[in-house]
Amino acid sequence: MLKKCFCLFVFFSIYFCEGQKVAYVDSKYILNNIPEFTSAQEEIEDLSKMWEEEIQNLYLEIEKMYKSYKAEKYLLPEKEKKAFEENIIAREQEVREYQKSLFGPDGKLYKKQREKIEPIQEIIYNAIQEYAEKNRYEIIFDKSSELIMLYSNEDLDISNDILDQLGYNY
Repeated sequence: MLKKCFCLFVFFSIYFCEGQKVAYVDSKYILNNIPEFTSAQEEIEDLSKMWEEEIQNLYLEIEKMYKSYKAEKYLLPEKEKKAFEENIIAREQEVREYQKSLFGPDGKLYKKQREKIEPIQEIIYNAIQEYAEKNRYEIIFDKSSELIMLYSNEDLDISNDILDQLGYNY
């Protein structure tokens, strides 16, 4: 909260100082108008759905193992019961580890997102920086970031200018 208040204070201080140029962009808008980003998002979503189905099928397999165990449990000797239980627990642990390797903080999905999306974000960042330097802007805010913009004059929105600079239609 303190960070947001400070950012607003800085924004308004700079905005009302003479000679200072301030603008904002809507990075979500820019990204949604870049076909490479849209296709990267679709690819990541497809991959995620495929892996989610795979994980779901693995859990269904474990559920079948458990139902089979429950049906046979009274007929099995103690040693086999214990082995069956350990097998189910081990399989469940394997699936959890596999799920973590796909969807965890350092999982394959996160790595794929970084591989596909970071280069696009870097291009946008560089275009904004170049635009700011060329047009002598002191600050350019991102409307779609954590910073809360209580009011934004559309005349200050340079999102379309950035898309023009990158060569994209909107």
